[in-house]
Amino acid sequence: MRGERDRRTAATPATPAIPGQRRRWSGGVVLAAVGALVAGCASMPDHGDVQPVDSSTRNDPRVRVFGVAPRDGARPLEVVEGFLEALTSEDRDYAVARKYLTEKASRDWRPGSRTTVLTDSARPSPARGTPPNEAGDADQATSYTYELTGKKVAMVDDRLSYHPSDATYQETVRLVRTGKDKKEWRIDRPPTGVVLGKNDFQRLYWPVNKYYFAARTEEGRQPLVADPVYIRSWEDSVTQTVKAVLDGPSAWLGGVARSSFPDGVALRRGTTALAPDDDNRLTVPLDVNRGDVSAAECRQMATQLLYSLRDLASTSVSMVELRARKGSLCTLDEDEADAVVRRGAGKSDGPDQYYLDKNHRLVNLNSAARGDELPGGVPGPLGTGDQTLRSAAVSRDEKYGAGVSLNGDRLFVSALAGTGELRFTGVRSKAADEKNRLSTPSWDGFGDLWVADTDPKNSRLMWVRKGSADPVEVKIAGLGDGAAIEAVRASSDGVRIALLVREDKQTTLRIGRVERTGEGDATKIAVAGLRAAAPQLEEVTAMSWAGGSRLVVAGREEGGVRQLQYVLSDGSTPPKSTLPGLNGVTDIAASDDPGLPLIAHSSDGIVRLPAGMNWETVSKQGTGPFYPG
Repeated sequence: MRGERDRRTAATPATPAIPGQRRRWSGGVVLAAVGALVAGCASMPDHGDVQPVDSSTRNDPRVRVFGVAPRDGARPLEVVEGFLEALTSEDRDYAVARKYLTEKASRDWRPGSRTTVLTDSARPSPARGTPPNEAGDADQATSYTYELTGKKVAMVDDRLSYHPSDATYQETVRLVRTGKDKKEWRIDRPPTGVVLGKNDFQRLYWPVNKYYFAARTEEGRQPLVADPVYIRSWEDSVTQTVKAVLDGPSAWLGGVARSSFPDGVALRRGTTALAPDDDNRLTVPLDVNRGDVSAAECRQMATQLLYSLRDLASTSVSMVELRARKGSLCTLDEDEADAVVRRGAGKSDGPDQYYLDKNHRLVNLNSAARGDELPGGVPGPLGTGDQTLRSAAVSRDEKYGAGVSLNGDRLFVSALAGTGELRFTGVRSKAADEKNRLSTPSWDGFGDLWVADTDPKNSRLMWVRKGSADPVEVKIAGLGDGAAIEAVRASSDGVRIALLVREDKQTTLRIGRVERTGEGDATKIAVAGLRAAAPQLEEVTAMSWAGGSRLVVAGREEGGVRQLQYVLSDGSTPPKSTLPGLNGVTDIAASDDPGLPLIAHSSDGIVRLPAGMNWETVSKQGTGPFYPG
């Protein structure tokens, strides 16, 4: 078994020996522990002993994995295992892995076609009809077949999009004799794409958001939509990211997001690598003519690239120039890109934080942070206490508030300025039990209001256009019979929605695609493409969008303890996703701005988590803290 072999490392003298598992030295990988990085470049150490190491060392940031070519006379099983090991190496274009293939198989194999992620490394075993005893029969065989098996975690497609899966993995690998004397075994039928264990995938791939514009525009606002992809962490991340943006939105986003780049546009032929200059300016040569792109379209194209490149820790691109076949198309810096995105968005000085005080009024949390024992409610009827509230939400421009009555049966809206008028939206729950009535409301990036009726006998998702039109029940494709919606959070881009769904005695997190047709008051709306966003959690109690494609959730894995962590909307878990623990979490909220603290309601009261710090109590009184949205 591959898991029983030693893993060895070339280490500097300062690197301690780590007990490892036994492996045959027939092929696979070498782990190079890099004790010091000179000028940011990692290289193979030129001294130090080769020592056995534990497999966990692969995840040490000082360690790089290098492929090892097959030895002369390697047996069939050694070749298969060596090939699988070489797939885990930081080897551009899989040059070493290809040494385990026949010449034709190497030409035909497309590692970028997909990446299959398993709970552990794939397990090879002889297929039916092949000699069971390799040592005794392989000398006479002319071909050999192995079955690779395992449990899937996910599949990354050719567009680098992540798709969770819990299916069984099984694929056939065939070997034949090669060379003049036909003594060397090589794989002539490799697996489709790349096959990796989960730990190796997390080491080798990095999540990046590529950005597109919402296909729909309202009142001049056209927000960016984050589309998460996984790129190979050790390769040219800038070029990979630019190519991923040019490929267009993932299939899941369907018609709700669009690219500003012309159809079929690509990097100019002969462009192999992109890198910013000393002024952090990135020049991107495109295979287009200047007349094919307007100035406004070019600014949007550059905005997509600048926002996408912000996720890369390995570079700092602050300006993008797009060039046509002859001449420049446009140049855009970060401030200009922000201006394209912010038009019609929230407050320029950043969002405030809100909660409900002990008198069930809507309160600005900043006044509580100043130490006020009983801070005043917000302007307007939601802050007076005349209508006591169970939960509330504030629009992203912070001009309107929405509140659910204390008994949970009605949804109200009011302006957050002046005296205002408290208006009943027409959304009402008739559930007999107050606990099963209206959820906390949520505003999307288009200024529309969402709420769920959690009545198990009549669970439904309700939408109120601009918070003022007649309420509409939204159909959700893929929601099973008997499933009940417990919570709803609309994204700032207006094209995605997060739902907590109760089904089969479990509450899970699902993400849906918001599809709009028609214009103005004639707009029709539906939710499609429902998918699991935290498949590893069997019980999710609270969640919030946390910018881009990320959400923060409070939940529990099967057999585990409750925890707080980040997840991505595609169902994957980003690196360093676990957050400091917090007892008795009932609500949690985050801003689209990652620099702003998380806020939550726990057994300690209203708390928040500034970056790099521990949770701190803001107020002992109150419930339901939230950011606009």
